[in-house]
Amino acid sequence: MPRIDDYKQAVDLARKELSQIDPHLIADLAGALIHTDPQGQKTMTMNFLNREITITWPDLGLSFKDSKEELPMEKQVLLLHYLDGVRTGSKLKGEWIAFQDIPDGRFYLDAFLKRAKDPLVKTFGDNPELMVEMATEALGAEPFEYGDFSVMVKAFPLVPMALIIWRGDEEFPPEGNILFDRNISDILSAEDIAWLAGMIVYPLIGMAKRRG
Repeated sequence: MPRIDDYKQAVDLARKELSQIDPHLIADLAGALIHTDPQGQKTMTMNFLNREITITWPDLGLSFKDSKEELPMEKQVLLLHYLDGVRTGSKLKGEWIAFQDIPDGRFYLDAFLKRAKDPLVKTFGDNPELMVEMATEALGAEPFEYGDFSVMVKAFPLVPMALIIWRGDEEFPPEGNILFDRNISDILSAEDIAWLAGMIVYPLIGMAKRRG
């Protein structure tokens, strides 16, 4: 489990590197919009987990646009890594892969299963309609044609994820998976992807528990 000092160090390093890059280039590659106020202050806006984020430049302050609240540190790390990763110029490929097909995915597979896939199946395997409802409500998910029930969530503009459930029967228990566009390997590390998948699944689990 990363310590808060590790998060802070990762944020500081990413901010230092990104601050040297043309923000217009980053915005174009990241699927973000950039604005310049009369004083010349540049501000970028981008969707992250269905919430609009404000990114100031060159200090790279990260906050939710609606509440002005600073992002939690672990989300700051992922957003900055995304902004850094899109510099590869990678585009959506339309080819879906499993976590273990990502470079180093097998090394982080246990973490991915514990943080994301297994909790998803445990919570929604017997009620996949609820997964679709929760993901649509909380994350702006769109229908996805795979499995018995599935949705596509855009974690970042260039990072879609598909949440999939297969119903169980008398012989087999429910099963599920989370798939990624192949371009994710160009943008985020396997460790980042495991964390990001958990950030998608756990809020849905919380909503389902509150629903009772």
